[in-house]
Amino acid sequence: MSDRPEHIIVVGAGAAGLMAARALALAGRRVTILEARERCGGRIHPLPVAEFGYRADGGAEFVHGEAPVTRALLREAGLSLQLIEGVQWSFDGAGFSRESRRDPHDAELHAVLGALKDDLTVTDFLQRHFAGPEYAGLRHSIERMVEGYDAADPARASILALREEWMDGSHHTQARIVGGYGALIDFLAAECRRHGAAISLGCVVSSIAEESGTVVVRCGNGSVHSCDRVIVTMPLPLLRDIALPAAVRAKADAANDIGFGNAIKILLRFTRPWWREQRPELADMSFLLSQQTIPVWWARHPDPNPVLTGWFGGPRTAELDGLDAQGLIDAGLSSLAAIFALPRETIARDLMAAAAINWAHDPFARGAYSWATPRSREAQTMWARPDGPVLFSGEALYRGRDMGTVEAALASGLETARTILRG
Repeated sequence: MSDRPEHIIVVGAGAAGLMAARALALAGRRVTILEARERCGGRIHPLPVAEFGYRADGGAEFVHGEAPVTRALLREAGLSLQLIEGVQWSFDGAGFSRESRRDPHDAELHAVLGALKDDLTVTDFLQRHFAGPEYAGLRHSIERMVEGYDAADPARASILALREEWMDGSHHTQARIVGGYGALIDFLAAECRRHGAAISLGCVVSSIAEESGTVVVRCGNGSVHSCDRVIVTMPLPLLRDIALPAAVRAKADAANDIGFGNAIKILLRFTRPWWREQRPELADMSFLLSQQTIPVWWARHPDPNPVLTGWFGGPRTAELDGLDAQGLIDAGLSSLAAIFALPRETIARDLMAAAAINWAHDPFARGAYSWATPRSREAQTMWARPDGPVLFSGEALYRGRDMGTVEAALASGLETARTILRG
């Protein structure tokens, strides 16, 4: 038996890849991380402090719920959380109202959900149990949450996977990392390097093959890497672009049973918080929901930075596929103008900096995050099985409540590393 340490290649330097690499390097494994981008982080995308006055997040921003792996890592990194405060408001086209988190049919919804045994899509569930006109508001609220929050298609999304989220009324806490998720990625990348892991940027993996007892990874830049095992952590849509051994391809194709949604995020920094001046009742606004082109907005309350972030998630983001970044910024300004009954030019005059990211247009993501269909749990079980030298990891494999989050990615990466170390 060779005395040399096992060499493991991790494809992708996002949260899952860095977490797995760090755990393996700590255990004495030789680790190489191959990252397609010229930066670490993946769908965690920090924006320049000079533009927004703080390290804004162009991708993942919130820490959802208990997130034990994330919180433990934050403590280790010496980073802190700021709880999201303030009130959620709605604009119905005529006026503003504080968003009620309760529907008159909530008790009935919870009873039906609690008794549910067989999985259904959200659409089928609503048609079977809440089809009457008296439930129109409930159906709209659920569909809006599934599309906007989960970036999912109600016609494909699993009702059982979403049940726990709904049963607690979505009252779990949300927070932001002081310094943004970029600070956590900086810590993980530094830890990987400190423990001997090599990080190679600009390496777009094109094929993974098993050759004479060795795994060979080839990149588009011509580099070739040999190793004992590979952990693939890239977003689901990219898997079809990689040449894989037949048995591994069968696993990768199971990703078709896992949903992958898109999100558009628009950040607008203004010279002053004009929305609070225009509508003093919105001084405590955290989120604002509307029916405009960019339907969801949030402020950084209680942080005084005059930044509004627009959000559009789910399958209907395809309606804006033809817009570039400037087009999305313009759409955001027009949506705010309609909500606040102000000329678009008046709002634009106060604009200091802007950024817009349509994650479907990102060549190394092609979307935002994963969500469960009724067939996803079976696919995840097969996909995560460590029955060969090529393993998969990432938020799409996470079987807990918060699939699709950074917590899911970190937890999956850590579990994949532990699987190797146990083996």
